[in-house]
Amino acid sequence: MLKADKTREILKKVRQVEIRTNRLVTDALAGAYHSTFKGQGMDFEEVREYAPGDDVRSIDWNVTAKMDKPFIKKFREERELTLMLLVDLSASGGFGSQEESKRERAAEIASVLAFSAVKNNDKVGLILFTDQVEAVILPKKGRQHVLRVIREILFFEPQHSGTDIVNALDTMNRMLKRRAVAFLVSDFLQGPDGRLPDPTNKHGDALFRKLALTNKRHDLTAIAISDPREAALPDVGVLTLEDAETGEIVEIDTSSPQLRQRYKDENIRRIDSLQRGLRQSGVGVISASTTEPYITALRQYFSSRSHRR
Repeated sequence: MLKADKTREILKKVRQVEIRTNRLVTDALAGAYHSTFKGQGMDFEEVREYAPGDDVRSIDWNVTAKMDKPFIKKFREERELTLMLLVDLSASGGFGSQEESKRERAAEIASVLAFSAVKNNDKVGLILFTDQVEAVILPKKGRQHVLRVIREILFFEPQHSGTDIVNALDTMNRMLKRRAVAFLVSDFLQGPDGRLPDPTNKHGDALFRKLALTNKRHDLTAIAISDPREAALPDVGVLTLEDAETGEIVEIDTSSPQLRQRYKDENIRRIDSLQRGLRQSGVGVISASTTEPYITALRQYFSSRSHRR
């Protein structure tokens, strides 16, 4: 009975995410995904008679000479793409100061992207990772496949708690032989001290080099998930904190204005460093908070990409 109840709970949650994200895809992102991420080439479709307004560069001169009137070549975009989602399941993703945890927000954003891909008849694949690659779902098409992807993002139970983004990127690069569209969804809290990567240290530099290399092979976008409570400490007296990924326990006195300011300044420095490193790597960047609508950020990103094209 307990197992049946758990299954119903999972199916209900997945269905809720599908309904919510499907509406967002239809209402807010219709066509944006398609126009942003193009296929790998063009396939010849047919020859038809020239009509006023057609591009004269498309005229097929051989057919035109034979028929004694102008004809043009029509091409169809070779559309089929592979969308790969790399989703960070490290323990820090379980944190959320409001209604949603970072992992739940990551799952919803990934769902919007997956349904956008399916509506364009593209394949969707998934890599779930911590400091190990926890699960891989090979790219396929179809709604049922996407529902499985959502279910795994929401309910997969990882065996490890740390973060190794480089390993996840290496796995994707080995796995995919053709160029793909890839979204890396993470809070980017990693490294030997569990902090945001910094281009000026060895560990952070290795990550940014790998991001740059991956972006040359694929169309890579980083989605940085955050929670406002990570940016500033509340004044609530003495707190005992445990690092979700390392298990380290520390005691701090949040009533100290100096401590709160130092924490805030350090966090700003780390985030600036992360954003700078991502930009220098050449990857696209989307920032998403657990407390703010993410659809606006996605729409703006797609729009700016389309304009650059």
